[in-house]
Amino acid sequence: MVVPADPTAETAVGAGAAAVARNGDRPHAGRALSLPDFPWDSLAPFAARARAHADGIVDLSVGSPVDETPAVVRDALVAATDAHAYPQTMGTLALREAIVRWYARRRGVTLPGTDAVLPTIGSKELVALLPLLLGLGRDDVIVHPRTAYPTYSVGAALLGARAVAEDDPARWPEGARLIWINSPGNPDGAVLGVDGLRAAVLRARELGAVLVNDECYAELGWEPERWGESPADSGAGDSRGPAPVPSILDPRVIDGDATGLLSVYSLSKQSNLAGYRAAFLAGDPALVRQLLEARKHLGLIPPAPVQAAMIAALDDDAHVAAQREIYRARRDALAGALRASGFRIDRSEAGLYLWATRDEPALDTLAALAELGILAAPGTFYEGEGSRHVRLALTATDERISQAAARLRGSVR
Repeated sequence: MVVPADPTAETAVGAGAAAVARNGDRPHAGRALSLPDFPWDSLAPFAARARAHADGIVDLSVGSPVDETPAVVRDALVAATDAHAYPQTMGTLALREAIVRWYARRRGVTLPGTDAVLPTIGSKELVALLPLLLGLGRDDVIVHPRTAYPTYSVGAALLGARAVAEDDPARWPEGARLIWINSPGNPDGAVLGVDGLRAAVLRARELGAVLVNDECYAELGWEPERWGESPADSGAGDSRGPAPVPSILDPRVIDGDATGLLSVYSLSKQSNLAGYRAAFLAGDPALVRQLLEARKHLGLIPPAPVQAAMIAALDDDAHVAAQREIYRARRDALAGALRASGFRIDRSEAGLYLWATRDEPALDTLAALAELGILAAPGTFYEGEGSRHVRLALTATDERISQAAARLRGSVR
């Protein structure tokens, strides 16, 4: 095909010269993305010290599940391995129906239909790419929590957008186009109750911003009284377990109007599916439709066997309840030992982590724990160099958690 000459376009030679001018002596180089260093790389010296412990390292730095993927999920995956055709970006109808059922049963949320949900390839890619898929660009404003998972700001950096860290809705800036909240929070396990979520929705609508709640730890709520709720208050009885966490789509929050709102969820934590990359979003059908169209063009499609496994995971509550009790026991053991050895645990009312402090710089605490053979994640990853917290994950085996607890208790003079 011959393309007619465009008198306004650079010639091939001119375009090459312009590229050289922009990139110095590197005519084939693109513009480098301005991204932060990957934070976990900086843990190497602390990890080396922890590994030198006589009884080995207890790695509590990353929330990667260590328990088995449930048999019901693995069986569903195996049964779906004859996946010769391309899967649909929107997911199978059976998967979308399972997601709708799950929101109703586990979150007390009635969605308008299967056009209000969309599966994703894990949730991290969605968090990073959402600003792009929503059409944001350079200098747009994206708000995220002050103590936050780093990928919210990475999504802004990919576009050259301006990231603003702010928790108080009243202080969210004019001009904000996308606002992230994270309840239950990573790293700190903080939960926004119904009133807090309502305040966020009202302010986002004043600003005309899309509001997204990253809810990936919602099945792991430990202290519902701290966000003003008990199982009896939820309207869902015992079906949602002992500690229901409200969704951004909760009817008490949105009064039947999901416009501009999205909930993001992952099966990595509740079902030990981190290796499957299985997640989804739900909310405003117009936003879901926009994201679906963009994801079609980019080929962001969960594999067909994973979609089948997701259905099995979503429809089986028993394995989630069992896993929650495993984490509860680990949490109790580790929290007790931390407190006994002089730590204070802040927030941490839900999720897979304990947000702990000895009221000293985070890296000092990290070094002291490494001497005990325990590797944590410093709060500097989540709230800047002034942090005085560390994050300890519950995703280690019972034996390793017991080892950590014993070492902490043994460190008390």
